[in-house]
Amino acid sequence: MNFKPKLVAFDLDGTLAESKEMVPPQMGELLGGLLAKMPAAILSGASFEQFEHQLLPSIPDTAHWERLYLFPTNAAECFVYKTGAWHVAYNHSFNTFERARIMQALKEGLAETGLNNIPERKPEWGQQIEDRDAQITFSALGQHAPPEEKKKWDPTREKRKPLYQALLRRLPDFSIGLNANTSIDITRKGVNKAYGIRKLIEFTDISVSEMLYIGDALEEGGNDAIVVETGVKTHDVFGPEETADLIKHLIA
Repeated sequence: MNFKPKLVAFDLDGTLAESKEMVPPQMGELLGGLLAKMPAAILSGASFEQFEHQLLPSIPDTAHWERLYLFPTNAAECFVYKTGAWHVAYNHSFNTFERARIMQALKEGLAETGLNNIPERKPEWGQQIEDRDAQITFSALGQHAPPEEKKKWDPTREKRKPLYQALLRRLPDFSIGLNANTSIDITRKGVNKAYGIRKLIEFTDISVSEMLYIGDALEEGGNDAIVVETGVKTHDVFGPEETADLIKHLIA
């Protein structure tokens, strides 16, 4: 890659780590090396608590944390590092009425499509619906299903499309996204990863033409594809190993 960005944004699951798995120490070291040269951002459907568990412990304590922007819940929230702690830059949490509407739509949609009774799902894999405050997520097999089970259940998204369409009909004033594995994410209208890229421009004064977005689901229908509308340059990867090689190139 000949392009030299001034800021790099990443997806998390499937890009920096396998789904819900810890970011490998080597990847954390590479992110620390990248932060020594430029700001970076991570945009994911995961909650901030998931970031704290999955990502942050792998990044060296000596890293330039003030250059790292975290956008959990598909950029419905943003966290920045100041005075030795993480602070909320913004939070588009649902109110009580919005939350009730979404839960009712999910209940009706699951009954309509039969996805409330998936034979492959095991009780120990957790609940199908998780309220992440600024995002409500449906995970077909459960939040804690093994990554290998998630990968093989619905790789083409065909099993989830009926529920996705049912939710679009019931919640036209919300943003609804299919992720790369088993989930459907619901946020406020217009709040998605493209929104996060636009907020990065605002926070850093770096133009979109000087940014690079790296993700594993940039194809049409993928949960990273929405960033393309911002005009940001993108690079599709097939997993953390390819991401690591790309970061090494960027640092060099």
